[in-house]
Amino acid sequence: MSHPVASPADLARPIGAVASTAPRPGAVVAVLSFSASGTVWAITATLLASAVATPVAGRLGDMYGKRRMLLTSLGLLMVGSVVAGLSTTLIPLVVGRTLQGLAAGVIPLGISVMRDELPPERLGSATATMSSSLGVGGAWGCPRRP
Repeated sequence: MSHPVASPADLARPIGAVASTAPRPGAVVAVLSFSASGTVWAITATLLASAVATPVAGRLGDMYGKRRMLLTSLGLLMVGSVVAGLSTTLIPLVVGRTLQGLAAGVIPLGISVMRDELPPERLGSATATMSSSLGVGGAWGCPRRP
């Protein structure tokens, strides 16, 4: 089975829908010539970091302020994207993808901000819009076949 060749920019794509935008290991192997077993960490690191960051970011948002944690998460996303995009070896790519995974805390923080700021009659549609944007972003970010 052949995998489409992705560009390094595709590999550094920020997490739009948590981990559904992670590249396939075959795409990483084709672009950066890493071993297949090593490139699995580029995906696994993102998933592990997001699994940890999601509940932790919500709690830290309650303790230190949602705005501060949103900005911190978005900063981690930007730094992770730059690190992953400029990587030429596996370790910086895994580090960049881990930083991107830590930004997954944006999702519960965003929903929490909506609950605080929106009137109850608009909350349902706003949450639905945010949730659907995660699915659309994930589908849009998937590698495409040529």
